Amino acid sequence: MKDWSGVGEAYCASYAALCAGTFATMHEALGGSRGRSLVDVGAGDGTLAAMWAAGGWAVTACEPEPTMRAVSCRLHPLIDTVDGALPALPFSDGSFDVAIANFVLNHVASPRACASELRRISRSAVVATIWTLSPSWFWAEVGECAGIAPFVGPRLPDAEDFERTADGFGRMLRESGLQHVDVTELDWTWNADPYALWRSVEGGVAGAGALYAGLDRAERHRFRTAFDNVVDERSVCGFVPLEHRAAVAVSAAR
Repeated sequence: MKDWSGVGEAYCASYAALCAGTFATMHEALGGSRGRSLVDVGAGDGTLAAMWAAGGWAVTACEPEPTMRAVSCRLHPLIDTVDGALPALPFSDGSFDVAIANFVLNHVASPRACASELRRISRSAVVATIWTLSPSWFWAEVGECAGIAPFVGPRLPDAEDFERTADGFGRMLRESGLQHVDVTELDWTWNADPYALWRSVEGGVAGAGALYAGLDRAERHRFRTAFDNVVDERSVCGFVPLEHRAAVAVSAAR
């Protein structure tokens, strides 16, 4: 799996805005806060947790990576931010009304065990998302232009993996013991600032960051040149419109 160590500031400056694009769909599925509590598991820099808090939820942000927690605490000091990692979270059974895991279950070593843990700590609902069309397509295009093969991380064992589609995600969650699982797909376009995209690469964020970290000086120069060329081809009014798709799953007690 991709190592996310030390990427808090770079993630905050880049992909945090993209990943928060699922908020409106999740919010609509859950309705108003009505005094309920929510834990955002794998909360990153706290961007999404802050959006829930602004909607009146009693929010706890749970994040295992120290630089992510540091950014969250700096930007959102009123949100309780704690250290904790799936599949063994530091909460008792049913500690929260709702457990959220936004683009987390696609990064863990045991997705079913982690989904079951989300169910354990929630009283009424679990909401989880994965990419079905991730930002990696853009970086694959850059790599192809540079003549550099894309980053390929280690695959999960067959017994742990699942089909990265809406149907496959729903099946995996049901196999994990979640009930009344409804999955929808959400398409949206992120108008990305090229500076933010490059900041993510230099900061080691996601697969492109891991790829760049392993390149030598000449390869990095080719990669940057290819990036500039692809940005020039795709940019509209100074931004790069990047299409993405996510599967949004809601498991609610009925």
